[in-house]
Amino acid sequence: MRRLLRPLWVLLALIFLVEAWLWDRVEPIVARVVALIPLPRLKQWLSDRVEHLSPATTLLVFAVPFIVLAPFSLFEGWLLAHKYFVTATTLIVAQKIIGVGLIAFVFDVTRDKLLRMGWFRRLYQFVIDLRAKAAEIVAPFKRAIGEWITRFRRRASPGFIKRLRRRMQAPRSSS
Repeated sequence: MRRLLRPLWVLLALIFLVEAWLWDRVEPIVARVVALIPLPRLKQWLSDRVEHLSPATTLLVFAVPFIVLAPFSLFEGWLLAHKYFVTATTLIVAQKIIGVGLIAFVFDVTRDKLLRMGWFRRLYQFVIDLRAKAAEIVAPFKRAIGEWITRFRRRASPGFIKRLRRRMQAPRSSS
């Protein structure tokens, strides 16, 4: 059974790795956007509203970002089906950035109430454990890639790296 689940774990680990890599690149942008929003006041306002709700009703508040973002997924699918790949990709990335920020914000406000529900607490713990397992699976790959990059940098002459960068940044000629 364990051998059967290994490909699933590797797939989840790779997804986690890609998501973590993307988040590392996108997080500074999200931080700048969030800085423009009067976050403390908004958070306090939402927290005041959630304080008087039952855990089940709070779950509805937590679901709002998912509900708001769902139509965008349908539109992205339509764009992909009609071969608007650049527009679809741009929208997917934007939705991912906005969605992660919005869901994280709402979850931060609703977490305590949501964790009062036993099934939600178990699901939350399962996701946390799954994330830790994915990080554990990915760690050797990350180390190996890091070591490979270090070896490559040591072997490559500074002139080679400069030429490679110049070639990658040079405008392409249309022939």
